[in-house]
Amino acid sequence: MQMISSTLPSQNLHSFHTKRAAFQYRLLSPLNPSAKPQPRATSSSTELNRQHLSNLDKLLLKTTQPVDPVEVINKVSDNGSMENKGRGFLEGLNLARLWDEAKAAEEMSPRHLNRLQRLLSKTQEYSPRNNLGSRWREYHGCKDWAGLIDPLDENLRREVVRYGEFIQAAYHAFHSNPATPVEEAPLPRHVALPDRFYKMTKSLYATSSLGLPKWVDNVAPDLGWMTQRSSWIGYVAVCDNRREIQRMGRRDIVIALRGTATCLEWAENLRAQLVEIPENNDPTQKVECGFLSLHKTSGSHVPSLAEAVVGEVRRLMELYKGETLSITVTGHSLGAALALLVADELASCAPEVPPIAVFSFGGPRVGNPGFANRISSKNVKVLRIVNNQDLITRVPGAFVGEEREQESKNTRFGKMWAYTHVGTELRLDTRMSPYLKPNADVACCHDLEAYLHLVDGFLASNCPFRANAKRSLVRLLNDQRSNVKKLYMSRAKSLSLSHRRDRIPMSG
Repeated sequence: MQMISSTLPSQNLHSFHTKRAAFQYRLLSPLNPSAKPQPRATSSSTELNRQHLSNLDKLLLKTTQPVDPVEVINKVSDNGSMENKGRGFLEGLNLARLWDEAKAAEEMSPRHLNRLQRLLSKTQEYSPRNNLGSRWREYHGCKDWAGLIDPLDENLRREVVRYGEFIQAAYHAFHSNPATPVEEAPLPRHVALPDRFYKMTKSLYATSSLGLPKWVDNVAPDLGWMTQRSSWIGYVAVCDNRREIQRMGRRDIVIALRGTATCLEWAENLRAQLVEIPENNDPTQKVECGFLSLHKTSGSHVPSLAEAVVGEVRRLMELYKGETLSITVTGHSLGAALALLVADELASCAPEVPPIAVFSFGGPRVGNPGFANRISSKNVKVLRIVNNQDLITRVPGAFVGEEREQESKNTRFGKMWAYTHVGTELRLDTRMSPYLKPNADVACCHDLEAYLHLVDGFLASNCPFRANAKRSLVRLLNDQRSNVKKLYMSRAKSLSLSHRRDRIPMSG
């Protein structure tokens, strides 16, 4: 029989044995707090220690054969919980609560492995789609999501994940066909939307005002789409299902924008000087030069991002005139920055514009305090989803610390030239995930799937990762293998699960 030592680091084994032997003499029984502590009996401690470890070993390793994930899915009961047949007595004690060295043993318990097995299945599960009805404006930010963030409301969690998946669809569509024709207008593009109740109505392109020297093509002719000035950046979609419109309380228009992918988009990200907004009479309102360039520049055969979005939203507003509408702009990384500029543009594109909300994932700073005030004055609601370990959310701007940064914003110079964030913040932390390494690298902390994983498990800032998280871990393991704890990678292999490399590249 395999011993319990195989589930614990060797350097902690001795400490584990010692503490376990002395445990029942030093603490009151967790099952009978009124019991008096027993006198220490060192003569039999070794034998008792062996007996306890043997019992725990039998309990933790009672599932040793590879498990068919299909069989596991079939075992899910009607209410969505796994069957608990044969659960051992000690398993319910939550040993990790009693001493630190037992955490690894708890993570390998049958209960925990059953949950891992479910999350590693290919079947996607979602939080319930409750009827938003009369409260949809709250979930769309009319009260700046007051009382919904910490703890995180289950309906808002579902909405945040849903809008994040619209961005994933944009990434997938771009990387499946990244090239943009140079000599002619691009053909219509198909996007596999994650929500079957929506239909895509417009492709969006971002064009850089920069250009690479001609010698770049001679030196590296195989770069292809990486050097193109205009690239497909996202799409407009609208809810087209009567039952879903009734559930949500309105017809929703979504603008989804991906993050950085091409060389020129990276170059624009680095143009961090603040510039005035065109056609604006207030010189105190400034935004990042590179983001504004991608937003306002037209291509040879495609309109600018600003023109395309405004034109399509006006068309949809006219088409569905008289209905209750909402506009939701969602983006990741560069897409999150552009989402703010798009929302700012839409807020003044017509006399009566539907409520506008921005769901931003891992977004950088876009403008100065004057721009933040401009967004607020237009009643654009912004929910920033931020990972505490994501460095992209701290740029552009100098790393001077939050206190120094706040002090500088209150000065006359800071109000004009300091970068600041906009909107309400939902702050996540990679270290709260039981599956990701606490020292996950920069790319993982900025990855969109990692963001959605953290949102799905977030309960509150002072609570651990929720035990009933529903999002599948398959994509996370495929995209972030080196950042997932080895315990789970090895366990996934032993469960005979397929790790097909159907990863979708996601960058900047």
